[in-house]
Amino acid sequence: MNNFFKFEADFVNDLRCIPMQVRFKLDNCGVKLKLSHWHQFTEQERQNLVEMPCVSGGECQNYREFLQNLIIDKTGTAASELPVEDNPPWMNEKEIPDITQIKAVECGVNMTVEQWKKLTPLQRFALIKLSRPSHENKNFYPAVEEFGLV
Repeated sequence: MNNFFKFEADFVNDLRCIPMQVRFKLDNCGVKLKLSHWHQFTEQERQNLVEMPCVSGGECQNYREFLQNLIIDKTGTAASELPVEDNPPWMNEKEIPDITQIKAVECGVNMTVEQWKKLTPLQRFALIKLSRPSHENKNFYPAVEEFGLV
């Protein structure tokens, strides 16, 4: 899972921002990583967070412990922990979240459930994250294009 999305190309070379695949892992393991924490990590530490697996229960536990230890080492305090959803919306192939559908319509995109079903969980995760009002959404349309939805 070391593939970055094309819409992330402006920052993945130096990993100055948290890439979607790491954000996906954060939601899987329940850690709220701040960008200020990320900026304190070395390039190798960031790369480790990109490469470490975080899918199974054991992997998520290892990822959480590694990340929390890293944050404590850099800041002296652990990051906030978040509840991990049993059935997160990006795992639901049968229903496009309302917020994502609304964002698609705003961008002139007619996204169907059939298209949604063909996306990977990471692609669905990215679209959900990019459609939230609290997120800078300039990458929503580029992501939709990249994923072949237009």
